[in-house]
Amino acid sequence: MASFLKRDRIELLAPAGGAEQLKYALHFGADAVYIAGQHFGLRARAGNFTDETLVSSVKFAHEAGKRVFVTINAIMHDEDIEPLGQYVAFLQTAQVDAVILSDLGALQVVVACAPGLEIHVSTQASVTNHATASMWHSLGAKRIVLARELSLSEIADIRSHVPDDLELEVFVHGAMCMSYSGRCLISNYLTQRDANRGHCTQPCRWKYALVEETRPGRSFPIEEDERGTYLMDSCDLCMIEHIDALVDAGVDSLKIEGRAKGAYYVATVVNAYRRALDGGDMAEILPELDRVSHRPYSTGFFFGPAKQTYDDAQYLQTHDLCATVLACESGRLSVRQRNRFFTGDEVEVLSPGVAVRAFTVENLRTEWGELVDIANKATDTYTMDAPFELKHDDILRRKREDEHVKG
Repeated sequence: MASFLKRDRIELLAPAGGAEQLKYALHFGADAVYIAGQHFGLRARAGNFTDETLVSSVKFAHEAGKRVFVTINAIMHDEDIEPLGQYVAFLQTAQVDAVILSDLGALQVVVACAPGLEIHVSTQASVTNHATASMWHSLGAKRIVLARELSLSEIADIRSHVPDDLELEVFVHGAMCMSYSGRCLISNYLTQRDANRGHCTQPCRWKYALVEETRPGRSFPIEEDERGTYLMDSCDLCMIEHIDALVDAGVDSLKIEGRAKGAYYVATVVNAYRRALDGGDMAEILPELDRVSHRPYSTGFFFGPAKQTYDDAQYLQTHDLCATVLACESGRLSVRQRNRFFTGDEVEVLSPGVAVRAFTVENLRTEWGELVDIANKATDTYTMDAPFELKHDDILRRKREDEHVKG
């Protein structure tokens, strides 16, 4: 088994689709975050960062001793090359720690226009062997984000053949794509929105049926199922129980997927992996990953051919975010309400690095001191009795009545 000394060197890398997600990723234990600006990323639906918020967020992260990587891993066309040079020069000035790219031309542009930027090679580059990894290294890459289709034994073999200073990163949690390393043309074909340039409409999640051209208006299920058929919908990845195996294989960075996810998702998943890395009680930690919206979990390709599809197209989630903590003083808790909750509700507290605690909402008041039975955004800020000390940016949540949610 991997020692905790080995675990100490592992980076926990979190997604941040906006400044709020970045703040919560760092608060709950991420060592680094990966983000995108307004250009060249692969998650156009995420809020992403303006130039101004990118600069301030990098400063915020660095003050916390954490690092920021920026994705520029869209497939590049000729029209992108000149603005890419200007953009990476800006990223270097903003003191970004690394860029994540998949295009050889983009690497050349970074070396020429922003030689101070560390280069990470995206999973979009589909690096599946040590020769390719070593070639990227010879061109200036510091890290390879390995293809998601590799097994643990293949990763260990790559580690044994590449230079010691070449870092290896793998996805360990989150949504999986049915296409090879995320390189998909379905969205482009069906909706003219190019997944490889950041505009995926996720047609792999759609419900499909068979239509015969001489019978217009009639559709036939491809499998006999009352829900219809979801041919390409994939399980979510979860490797939290196999961190030692990842460490032993020579992985340097554990990457959580989810730049299109909200702050609650990021906080909960990062906190779970941080606690697991730090040797927490897995019996307490594992249920945390059911608290957020997810598809059924699998271990992907790490232990051989993956079981990617599943029987129920619905997402699962046991808890909802209620509020985020603003302050806790003199036995009173001040929170910003995010979803409605009631006096008498039992709420759980998510705090960095500790087991979940619960208490009952009592003496609920608006920011003007009015006693109320419900927090439902009549105002954003509410106060209530605090049974124990909480910290700024801790999270309150409550159990859902229905664990099935829409994606």
